[in-house]
Amino acid sequence: MPPGRSASVPRPSRRAALAAGVVAVATVVAHLPPAVVVAALAVIAGAVVVDMAHARRVRVGVERTDVPALARGTPVPFGLDVTVDGGQVTRLHQPAPAELALDPPEVTSASLGGSLTGVHRGTHTLPPMVVRVRGPLGLATSDHTGGPVDAVTVLPDLPRARRLAAARRRGRASDEGRIRNRLGLGTEFETIRDYSPDDDIRQVNWLATARVGRPMSNQFRIDENRDLVCMVDAGRLMASPLGEATRLDVALDALAVLAVAADDAGDRVGTVAFAASVVRNLPPRRNGAEPVVRALFDLEPMEVESDYDRAFQAVVGRKRALVALFTDLVDGTAARTLLAAVPVLGRHHALMVVSSTDTDLAAALRTPPADDREALRAVVALDLLASRRRTLGLLRRMGVTVVESGPDTLGPACASAYVRLKQSGRL
Repeated sequence: MPPGRSASVPRPSRRAALAAGVVAVATVVAHLPPAVVVAALAVIAGAVVVDMAHARRVRVGVERTDVPALARGTPVPFGLDVTVDGGQVTRLHQPAPAELALDPPEVTSASLGGSLTGVHRGTHTLPPMVVRVRGPLGLATSDHTGGPVDAVTVLPDLPRARRLAAARRRGRASDEGRIRNRLGLGTEFETIRDYSPDDDIRQVNWLATARVGRPMSNQFRIDENRDLVCMVDAGRLMASPLGEATRLDVALDALAVLAVAADDAGDRVGTVAFAASVVRNLPPRRNGAEPVVRALFDLEPMEVESDYDRAFQAVVGRKRALVALFTDLVDGTAARTLLAAVPVLGRHHALMVVSSTDTDLAAALRTPPADDREALRAVVALDLLASRRRTLGLLRRMGVTVVESGPDTLGPACASAYVRLKQSGRL
């Protein structure tokens, strides 16, 4: 066997069992002499032993597609080919962990062609393949394990985010969203000019006025290439499922869409991930969408309560930015802690809270209850949704931009809200 490959203990095949059965039937029907029966079985046993030895010693060559980094939920082509020197392949199987879906995982030929899909974010191991080889007589088989052990990285769906950004560019003027800088009461100094009766008193440059003997005003340029900080809640609530994904999976896919939209508009993008404490912190930077996605791709929910106040303290002292908080608002206790912490952040930054709607709760209300249990489930769902609506209403009254949409449309909804905020000058 070549290095790095192993073979299981050979075993007789169905053909060997069939040959022994034929001898047994012939013995009963034709009343064969015992010596003939023993000789026939000895021949079969010897042939099986020879075939087993041959099946174990065959050389197996493996060629497998190099697996790139995957976008979660997006299938990529996957191929596996084996060559066998002196045997026949009867089964080819490629094991895969639950975080990776291979279709098909098994064939009865020497070539497997299909697709590989990342089901869950993170770095996962694709183990060696298993091939079952039959000896030249067909009387024995042996399973051979071989091929590389690959580490497969599954990222949030960044390619989809870029496709959506390209679609937005095709559907609008090329400079929409990347708003050209305007003159006005901004933060970047432009020049000193003569005072105009329409100028705000805050624009008057008193030193220049005294020096030249006439009223002078400062002219500023509004800085519209801003900072976007994506805050990701990784507490216990983000582990609950939304279809085949978790709330955190959905949030990170939506974050990728928002970050690419910010890149497209020339803004700087950073991230803060937190649960009971801050676990990831990447300052805003130009073209920051991909670094942000790669910083968060293996983030997993933690079985702790989220500390919004501590997380907000991590960005309070920074330059004014749009803070997009990806969280879940279905739990009333967690929502109260968020509402208490919002003023800490609102004094320094614009805040946008992003949360996916709960498809299971909505389904519980759409389906008429068939028994008492389903009726109680509908009552609980109604209470949770009412609590969520109250929380969203309070957030809006506090000046927070709220983005709420289904799992599949949350990313585009975030990008649309972001562009509206840019255009309104609220950032």
